[in-house]
Amino acid sequence: MKSSIKSALFAASLVAGAALVPAHAAEDTTVVLVHGAFADGSAWNKVIPILQKQGVKVVSVQNPLTSLADDVAFAQRVIDVQSGKVVLVGHSWGGAVITQAGASDKVKSLVYVAAFAPSEGEVVGELGKDFPLPPGIASLKPDNNGFIYLSAESMAVNFAQDLTPAEHRLMTATQGPIKASAFGDKVDVAAWKTKPSYYIVASKDRMIDPGLQKSFAAKINATTTTLPSSHVPMASQPEAVAKVILAAVKR
Repeated sequence: MKSSIKSALFAASLVAGAALVPAHAAEDTTVVLVHGAFADGSAWNKVIPILQKQGVKVVSVQNPLTSLADDVAFAQRVIDVQSGKVVLVGHSWGGAVITQAGASDKVKSLVYVAAFAPSEGEVVGELGKDFPLPPGIASLKPDNNGFIYLSAESMAVNFAQDLTPAEHRLMTATQGPIKASAFGDKVDVAAWKTKPSYYIVASKDRMIDPGLQKSFAAKINATTTTLPSSHVPMASQPEAVAKVILAAVKR
């Protein structure tokens, strides 16, 4: 019964929210989703249908996770082919990607989901040095080719602890390993300085310290939402994440 009531209330809130989103805004705006490390484009699979039901065009980028420049180029290619404006959404490492790719004239706003938000000249690998080392970062496993992975155990305990065991297994199987050297690549442009920004803080995150996330949100003067979630709120609380993205589409 409680679940039914909750679903009904959320449906009503989406209907109300949709009424606030002008039809032309949905028609002329594409949401471009950029995944983070240890994931792929399927990380957004629960959010995409919610946005599509609201008439919003959505594209999920498949990043190679080989360098910041490579990932920015992949995101930029997707941005360039859109006919109208773009709301650029980044999760985790994807925050660094949208910070640079968001400089495109087509991008009207940025949405950071438990993500890094570096300034010009900064590298992701140094951003959390003034905060506690998250347990998930301490658990990373390197291979002989310079890529790093999350073990199945760490995926369940640190990356997505509020999801089901079946989802843990799926995310472990589909994870995208990232080239370790990418965390040393400098950001050349900070698009959040000129674009309206939104930030979702994951208060139970064990991959990026929640205190660091709050500092990012304050630095970029973002409209901020805090969710009691793991590092992957788009998987554990997709409705709440979609609501923030829809607000960016409206804007």
